[in-house]
Formats: sequence, C-alpha cells, structure tokens
Amino acid sequence: MSTILVTGGTGTLGVLVVDRLRNAGHEVRALSRHAPEHPVDLLDGGGLDAATAGAQVIVHCASNTRGGGRDDETATRHLIDAARRAGTVTNIVYISIVGVDVVPLGYYRTKLKVERLLEASGLGLTILRTTQFHDLVAQLVDTAAKLPLVPVPVPGGVRVQPIAVGEVADRLAELAVPTPSGRVPDMGGPEIRTLPDLARTYLTATGRHRRVIPVPLAGKAYAGFKRGGHLTPSHAVGHLTFAQFAAGRGQGR
Repeated sequence: MSTILVTGGTGTLGVLVVDRLRNAGHEVRALSRHAPEHPVDLLDGGGLDAATAGAQVIVHCASNTRGGGRDDETATRHLIDAARRAGTVTNIVYISIVGVDVVPLGYYRTKLKVERLLEASGLGLTILRTTQFHDLVAQLVDTAAKLPLVPVPVPGGVRVQPIAVGEVADRLAELAVPTPSGRVPDMGGPEIRTLPDLARTYLTATGRHRRVIPVPLAGKAYAGFKRGGHLTPSHAVGHLTFAQFAAGRGQGR
C-alpha cells in the first residue's frame, strides 16, 4: 500500500477521498491548515516537507475560489517544490474542471494555469477534469433564494451537467496510484439540464415553493457558459441525478 497525501483533506471533496483511501488500506495524510496530524499552510509552504517525506502519491484537492483562485498558483508551486525535495513522489493527482481552457472565467483560468504548472514540473501527473458538483448548484440556488425577491433569480440560458461529489471521490481514489496516467477522460454528470430547471427541482425538493425567474447576464464568461464550454456530453459517466441529490437534501431538512 502507498503513502498518500491529500491536500484540502478536510474539504467537501478531500474528506471523501481520504475516507476511500484509508478504507482501501493506504496510509493517508490529510493536509490542511488545521489538520491535527499534518497542519500545512500551502501559501507559505509551512509543514510541507514533513508531510511529503516518504510519500509516493499526492492528491491535490485544495483550492480557494477567492480572488479568482490566485492563491492556487502559489500553493501549487510550494507543493511542487516539496515533492521534488522529497524525491519519492511519483504521481500528483490533480482535480480540475471541464471547460477551464474554454470558458474565460477567472477561477477557470487559474485552474488551467495550475494544470500547466504541474505539467511543466517534470513530476508524474494525473489530471481529472469534472463538471460542477451537485453541491455547487445547490449552494447557488440557496444563495439566490435568500435574496429579498419573490421570484428566485438564476442565470438564464445556461445548461449544467452536475455530478455527485462522492462519485468524483471514487474516481480520484482509483487514480491515486504510484503510476501517473496523464490527462484522463473527463467526468460529467448523467444529465444536462438548464440552471432554472435545476433550481425549481431543488426548491421543490427542499420544501420551498418559489417561482424561479431566468436572468440574463453579461460578459465573456457568461457567454462561455451559454455556449456550453463547461459541458462534456460524451463523458456523462455519473449515476446520481440532481433530482435524486435534491431529494436527499429535502429529507435532511
């Protein structure tokens, strides 16, 4: 079994990856600023050398959307440097997003820069791009529903292909092996639906009978989403639908 680091190991995705790897018998080091065993600050590199010592695989889930994700570049540079110093890391598995090379959103551009940093590092690399998580769509709708407006406003003309975070965690755990795979096939949710349609599904499932109004937005990023650059219909490999996800959220309320 391998010694595996998981950055962002206490986050929505990272915690699931950690659980799956530990259940498979691996020694797993879950990294975050407040992790009890491996406290690491990726922005200054503090604690990274101790965490990477003897590790074979790194699953890089840590990310910060603030400021367009600019901190992700700094964090990844520190991770690459630590992996080189360790001398034992043969595979860095990076979770990216479908459309980072097509949709001109600031955060997507940063994810693409991180991909390129890792590709240029000379280290073994595996990149998995997925569509948005069900949780992100739910968060967007929850935020919109808190606005003091009777109809819930959501971006119109945008289709989404959400996927279950647990299914992505399963795939990352499969890829977390000493041999790198390069850029692997994208991973998309089982169906493509409009964002207003998903919002209605989620609100109804969670007991909020609210009208939804599609709102047109401006900008190149919005145009990129309208064109579907973030979709991967030929890789609709997910199983859990958004309606099933929403029903589960509704039962938990």
